[in-house]
Amino acid sequence: MDFSIKAFDTKNTIATAKAGVIAVAVFENKKLSQAAKALDGAGEITAALKSGDITGKSGTTLLLRGLKGAAAERVLLVGLGSDETVSEKSFAGGVAAALKAFSSLGTSDAIIALPLTEVKERDVNWAIRNVVQSAHESVFRTDGQKSKKDPAAAGVKKIALAVPNTAATKLALAQAVAIANGMDLTKELGNTSANVCTPTHLANVAKKLGKDYKFDVEVLDRKQLEALKMNSFLSVTNGSEQPPKFIVMKHMGGKAKDAPVVLVGKGITFDTGGISLKPGPGMDEMKYDMGGAASVLGTFRAIGEMNLKLNVIGIIASCENMPSGRATKPGDIVTSMNGLTIEILNTDAEGRLILCDALTYAERFNPAAVIDIATLTGACIVALGHHKSGLFTRDDEAHNKLADEILAAGKNASDTAWRLPIGEEYNEQLKSNFADLANIGTPGGASCTAAAFLENFTRKYTWAHLDIAGTAWKSGGAKGATGRPVPLLSNFLINRA
Repeated sequence: MDFSIKAFDTKNTIATAKAGVIAVAVFENKKLSQAAKALDGAGEITAALKSGDITGKSGTTLLLRGLKGAAAERVLLVGLGSDETVSEKSFAGGVAAALKAFSSLGTSDAIIALPLTEVKERDVNWAIRNVVQSAHESVFRTDGQKSKKDPAAAGVKKIALAVPNTAATKLALAQAVAIANGMDLTKELGNTSANVCTPTHLANVAKKLGKDYKFDVEVLDRKQLEALKMNSFLSVTNGSEQPPKFIVMKHMGGKAKDAPVVLVGKGITFDTGGISLKPGPGMDEMKYDMGGAASVLGTFRAIGEMNLKLNVIGIIASCENMPSGRATKPGDIVTSMNGLTIEILNTDAEGRLILCDALTYAERFNPAAVIDIATLTGACIVALGHHKSGLFTRDDEAHNKLADEILAAGKNASDTAWRLPIGEEYNEQLKSNFADLANIGTPGGASCTAAAFLENFTRKYTWAHLDIAGTAWKSGGAKGATGRPVPLLSNFLINRA
């Protein structure tokens, strides 16, 4: 999908625009948007609305051909609800409906002349991102591993957005395309089967990104991890034939002396639960347990395309969690990279075991902030459903500021998070008779105890944890990776830059 900006004024009117289709807005109160009025010289749009051929309800559409006074071949009327100052939900519904209609048309180019500057409590940058991301979602394919590909989609391939052609809108469009491309990569990785998307595959993707966008990429193997004493991470790898990979990516777009932001991704490319074996039904979906790693790679794809003026480090700890005669057993005790000993009470609480060593490794970069991203707990889905990612930080001035930044970035990107608590009361649940920590807590607050476990390895810097178990993947008939939280992370980094 190609995108551009097409500005209109009194000299270059929308009525004279030549295009396969122009999408304009109508409303439930029988009113027309400014663009619709400009195309309604003969009253045909007004007549269609008055007749009830289209109600103006959000998500309704009506295609008109050969409209008098319009140079475009087709005009698509798009309902945006009852208010000319459009709500975010109505706008998104209208955009999705327009894109669906575009997919069946016999033309390759379109102009979206919906009121992108008139969405309640949103600016034109948000509207541009919504259109671009929705367009990418509408054409995203999941048939990469099919022997016979699905039929190629027809319809619109080029979309021009009717907004002022300014430096700000050009930048917003470039950022929107980069973020959408990053989301596509994250979704592709999440959907790929675990026999293909192995730790080595993730390392190769990181290397390709490094080549494409001039990142410095380093991949550490087992011997190097042993030398670093990452025994907690390595304990998870014991039952697998696939070699672990510890991936470090560096985008040094800021000043040399600027402290970097570090993103740490959980990369369990398949999670059986290990010896604490998961039930069979739904286990196929555990290929997406590398959603945190995929989101780091997708975010790096986005910031590389944007050439973001910020120093960003990406760390991915990747392995499989498999049962075998060599696998770590419940009750085993391991020593983490920072020296804390861990009693592994449940081998299905493996994400925190790989992340704790990655978070210790992050210390060497003297970071401005560290955010780890992980499909960490089913309890987060119980708490927040599939709507919001769980956000955890310490409760002090620096961490509250970081939390506010992350929450604001998520809200701005429509990729929202919700802050949940951690603290000493949750650490109390992690006490072990035989080690410094247990890897699971006593019953209750499982997402909070998981975050509290990680907090023990982050006390030398400002840190936040995102639990994306409910937001990185959707189940059911439309199951697949969502690309979240790439928009949140990208907006956070853009704001920092």
